[in-house]
Amino acid sequence: MSDQGFIATDWVVPLSATDNILRDLAIKLAERSAQGEVILPEPKVMFRALALPLAEVKVLIIGQDPYPTPGHPNGLAFAANKPVRPLPRSLGNIYKELQADLGIAPVAHPDLSAWQSQGVLLLNQVLSVSAGQAGAHQKFGWAPVIEAILAALNERANPPVAILWGNHAQKLSPSLSNVPQLRSAHPSPLSASRGFFGSKPFSETNRLLSLQGQKPINWSLPVA
Repeated sequence: MSDQGFIATDWVVPLSATDNILRDLAIKLAERSAQGEVILPEPKVMFRALALPLAEVKVLIIGQDPYPTPGHPNGLAFAANKPVRPLPRSLGNIYKELQADLGIAPVAHPDLSAWQSQGVLLLNQVLSVSAGQAGAHQKFGWAPVIEAILAALNERANPPVAILWGNHAQKLSPSLSNVPQLRSAHPSPLSASRGFFGSKPFSETNRLLSLQGQKPINWSLPVA
């Protein structure tokens, strides 16, 4: 599995219907970049989430859009590059709930690649953002691409478990009609106390995976 954003081969067919859309998105991103807009994350990791093969996805966690701070986004939802400090606040709350749920102590870094390597698809609904402007590409045109990804997961014989944090992610619930879903408030500081804390998403995900005969996720992360 590549950490440079090259998509796994079994995503090619599900995404083939969006070839023209992806081409148009690439042109628009290039044009904006040429005009001086700083686009994040860097192109080589923009599709990093899809380095995880479709056939190996066990858990789907849906984020909103990449962090708008240069050096932070790395193509995986809620994650950031390992040296980033302090932790993004939503991720800090995710770590707090992980400790409360499974007793796993928080790590100091925001690198979630260990989750991805076990089959956790950390997918943002928007794959690009303008530096310093959170949500700047919400209407950029990524929706059909994300819908194609969700459709491929929904059509699988053994669908993954979907974790939908917050209203923004839960709007995609109809696209995952065959997928077991866990829903709660978003882990952001504005909403974590209104239903995210105490939701036990990690143990519940592992319970659902076990019911499907799949190996649970080891949610602990390397300290270093």
